[in-house]
Amino acid sequence: MCIATMSLSEAYQHCQDQLLEAGLLISSGVPGLYGFSGVFEDVVERFEAAVTRRAKPLKAEVMRFPAILNRKHYLQTTHIENFPDLMGSVHSFTGNEHDHAKLLDKRARGEDWTTSLTPTDVMLTPAACYPLYPTATGTTLTSEGRLVDLRSFVFRHEPSIDPARMQIFRQREFVRMGTAEQALEHREYWLQVGQEVLNSVGLAVQSVVANDPFFGRGGRMMAAAQKEQDLKFELVHAVATSEKPTAITSCNYHLDHFGHAFDFKTPDGKYAHTACIGFGLERIALALFMTHGFDPDHWPSDVKSVLAL
Repeated sequence: MCIATMSLSEAYQHCQDQLLEAGLLISSGVPGLYGFSGVFEDVVERFEAAVTRRAKPLKAEVMRFPAILNRKHYLQTTHIENFPDLMGSVHSFTGNEHDHAKLLDKRARGEDWTTSLTPTDVMLTPAACYPLYPTATGTTLTSEGRLVDLRSFVFRHEPSIDPARMQIFRQREFVRMGTAEQALEHREYWLQVGQEVLNSVGLAVQSVVANDPFFGRGGRMMAAAQKEQDLKFELVHAVATSEKPTAITSCNYHLDHFGHAFDFKTPDGKYAHTACIGFGLERIALALFMTHGFDPDHWPSDVKSVLAL
């Protein structure tokens, strides 16, 4: 269903229109914010179950966190320095009755009533692994390190007509905390297994060296360094257009960045290294629908078998 002859914006709009007309996505009136039909949710859940089955022999710790993060923990990361344009801060009303009246008056006059709000103690979670690292603060890992299975809604402020670029979406992650060798082994293992899982549901992904969208002039240097060191790989597949395939899964090696930021170490006293794979669940579901059609009952039998459809 990808249209190669359209411009990117036309392809994104066409893809979005198709998904909305099919009822798989439900418009909220805000770019990048959708509701999902029961059919869409069923595919997400069945794909995630396939991932769970594949990971079961690894016996990872299972942890689940909400989509909001302690503000102090957020500020221990470099997210605000590197991705200020993507962050989401939660603000609320904390005033008295007089302040409330002023807020309502601002709203009635069409003024910016949000200036009456104050920051809370939480931020919107930008990546599923962020709430994990504070739980390790001040600890020394065992020689085996840690392997943790995570899933969370995450927020990134990048409104777009591209239906695969949502402002809030689900990530399923497997994070390795340990030595540099353990982290790299984890990244390489999941780079292969991730491709196998996606191929098994008919998604012929390609592995490409990538970089995060660091902000500003300094960010361009960081992005180049990330690529030069092969720290990030993405598994890409054509969703809206084959001209610009979409990253539906990523495998990342963070060096000792989070070990240093949250003070957790390996038995030899060095800051721990971390690596992760992140499956973008909504993006994978979109790839499945755009590849196999909008009715899962008519998908190829081998794909249906993997997804237990």
